[in-house]
Amino acid sequence: MPLGLGRRKKAPPLVENEEAEAARGGLGGEQGPLGGAGAGLPQAGLPPPPPALRPRLVFHTQLAHGSPTGRIEGFSNVKELYGRIAEAFRLPPAEVMFCTLNTHKVDMDKLLGGQIGLEDFIFAHVKGQRKEVEVFKSEDALGLTITDNGAGYAFIKRIKEGSVIDHIQLISVGDMIEAINGQSLLGCRHYEVARLLKELPRGRTFTLRLTEPRKAFDMISQRSAGSRPGSGPQLGTGRGTLRLRSRGPATVEELPSAFEEKAIEKVDDLLESYMGIRDTELAATMVELGKDKRNPDELAEALDEQLGDFAFPDEFVFDVWGAIGDAKVGRY
Repeated sequence: MPLGLGRRKKAPPLVENEEAEAARGGLGGEQGPLGGAGAGLPQAGLPPPPPALRPRLVFHTQLAHGSPTGRIEGFSNVKELYGRIAEAFRLPPAEVMFCTLNTHKVDMDKLLGGQIGLEDFIFAHVKGQRKEVEVFKSEDALGLTITDNGAGYAFIKRIKEGSVIDHIQLISVGDMIEAINGQSLLGCRHYEVARLLKELPRGRTFTLRLTEPRKAFDMISQRSAGSRPGSGPQLGTGRGTLRLRSRGPATVEELPSAFEEKAIEKVDDLLESYMGIRDTELAATMVELGKDKRNPDELAEALDEQLGDFAFPDEFVFDVWGAIGDAKVGRY
């Protein structure tokens, strides 16, 4: 049963950094860079404390449509983050659609992916009005870019200006796609939803069941078509980031290098061009896999091993290899 802020159980220290929590280890010391009490370096000549004695990270959060401020901690992936938010505000976890960083608006440039700046404020967007829309597919391309929240919901990240969908005022950026022609899409990844939309026959009408995020008063008239691909900051504003992983513990890391940021931006553009999705965390994973590979064949093997479900076409892999190489030498 969801718990309120005052009744929340103390979470285990799932998010840790490499510095010793000297106060808990009985060593004293100055405050560390993450602000943990007594999180300084141990005194000279003394052994470091065990890894379990390390400071936790605490983030502040609000519901995007308005709420008191909550504090959340002890999560290692996006699904656990949603669970902590739901617990803080006494909501069912399934009500949380997605989160934005440092803005309550449905701003896809500030979408929370796999990384959170250590100083970021998290705004949670929850389910609002449901709607059902009939769409006539007059063109092969609908003009939609799909992403997902990492916990089973796919939603609209971008609407291309002048496209089929752009002419339907009831459909907006941020809408969750619940079903196509009555087929539930809950639990599907973004690339699966994009594929289904692409495979719908041209010249026929289909039905979309959507749920829009609940809006604050100053968001009622918004119908954003999404920002220009690659525009705006892709990561948080903190000096470091908390990297959330689907497997294994979350880790605190430095911000990406200039090369990595440019490569991630270009690979994300390629994902949209080839697959109709945008996913900076997926792009970051591909850059990490590809930056040390000697040729496209090695990259293809790595992608097939780690991300085989996506079934990336050969020409896409070749372009990704080229984008990473161009970013390395500063060609962009």
